Amino acid sequence: MKYAKKWASLLLASAVTLSAVSIPQQDVQAAEVKKPTNVIMLVMDGSSNNAVTLSRWYKGESLAMDEILSGAMRTYSAESAITDSAPAATALATGHKSNDKYVGVLPSEINSPGLAQIDKKDAFRPVANVLEGAKQQGKATGLISTSEIQHATPAGFSAHANNRSQYGDIAEQQVYQNIDVVLGGGLESLTPGTSKNARKDGEDLIKVLKDNQYDLVHTRDELLNSPSSKIWGSFAPSALAYDLDRAKTRESEPTLAEMTNKAINTLKKDKDGFFLFVEGSKVDWAAHANDTIGIISDILSFDDAVKEAVDFAKDDGNTLVIAVTDHGNSGITMGNANTTSTYSSIPVSAYIDPLKKASMTVEGALSQLKEDRSNIVEVATLYGLDPLTKDELSTLKSVKDVGSEMVKMLANRANIGYTTGGHTGEDVFLYSFGPSKLTGLVENTDLAHSMAQFMGFDLKSLTDDLYVPATKAFTEKGFTTKIDLSDKENPTFVAQKADVTVKIPVNKNTMIYEQTSTNTEKTHTFNTINVYNGSEFYVSKKVIDAVK
Repeated sequence: MKYAKKWASLLLASAVTLSAVSIPQQDVQAAEVKKPTNVIMLVMDGSSNNAVTLSRWYKGESLAMDEILSGAMRTYSAESAITDSAPAATALATGHKSNDKYVGVLPSEINSPGLAQIDKKDAFRPVANVLEGAKQQGKATGLISTSEIQHATPAGFSAHANNRSQYGDIAEQQVYQNIDVVLGGGLESLTPGTSKNARKDGEDLIKVLKDNQYDLVHTRDELLNSPSSKIWGSFAPSALAYDLDRAKTRESEPTLAEMTNKAINTLKKDKDGFFLFVEGSKVDWAAHANDTIGIISDILSFDDAVKEAVDFAKDDGNTLVIAVTDHGNSGITMGNANTTSTYSSIPVSAYIDPLKKASMTVEGALSQLKEDRSNIVEVATLYGLDPLTKDELSTLKSVKDVGSEMVKMLANRANIGYTTGGHTGEDVFLYSFGPSKLTGLVENTDLAHSMAQFMGFDLKSLTDDLYVPATKAFTEKGFTTKIDLSDKENPTFVAQKADVTVKIPVNKNTMIYEQTSTNTEKTHTFNTINVYNGSEFYVSKKVIDAVK
């Protein structure tokens, strides 16, 4: 195809790509793409092909995703056939495979077949993502998740950290990235406090957001009625409710489709176009728990969001929509030990009818359980276990982990099988629509490069511009440098020459320039962020060029 050589060179330029890759097919040549371009990237975390099949049967009609099924995607990481969400998101967002728990940084270990090794000094180096590239193009940007917005997958599209658990760093980077629309959970990571994910550095990011003219919303009604072009929606301290549970447990929260629709209608006003990332997060959590109802609930919720994206793309004509799961989870199957010899005569109803009896996920049902378990029958009924047998009732009254027994009981009734409570390594369905859509079997890293190419930039060049090792760059300018760790929660890069001192704070988009001879101090603000990976600070060329 016309751009095959250019595309191949982009892939080879990536430090961690396959030594021999298949170029994803695209149905529209880049030269034919009109400006501005938009990209909507949707991820249903931890889903699988079998889970989608089951959800379609449960719904009783086609899914929105079915219309745009275009291929399949490989999911392995730099070190394993089965990936964690952090390196999976890193691959999808940056075009680089990485290691377990790493977010937006290069790997330190590569042992998957076919991957090129990298220089040891490049381990943990931040690599630019497609959201950052869109922002540098002047596009509006958006980030949506039904988990904490600081969770691994949205973090992979907006931040850089050695470990996905670094919520404090991730939240700070997200705020200082100046993303136009951010919607999801994770409120507790924005302010100091004593809870697990509260800020430890003392910074009140809510104040920062207000100072930067965000409309801060906390309910569905506030979101839908916001007229602002900059919206930060934090609808829960941690994650949002499962879609099936929302009406009974947290009716003030918006649905994923509503968040997606609002984000599109807000971002589309930008004359340069937009990039929007959307995650249906809790499919993965339900799969880990082997909660069949939770899986179906949030796959269907995700599918509603896909419909919003595709409907817009159809009208717009210049929007690329991609939907995919980042990895498999649970090994869910229609058919289990019950069906070994009878599978060929079992009707669809034998799988679906038992599931239809549930009105809540296991998480939702257990939220109604009294401490003394006196209402265990009512709770089991909410999860579709009606009626309970004597043995089932006895088990639920006596076991420590009620939820794990409930999911087993319902799966058995519905002939659903599970092989694990962890992730799985199969290829997954790929859905795409619009100009330059992807087809065939592709690598997860291919998606990042395709999105970047469609929006008009190169990820390797972007990394070279946004993440330069600060020590080398400032030393070459004649400065002496150090990394000030006196406040361990707020590392600062310090460069000194004559009467000039430059201070670069971690995770922010600022640089402080001090000159003693003139008794001046000035704070410079950039549209890039500063990242510290534990051994080196990385800053953009814009920061370096601002210092004479």
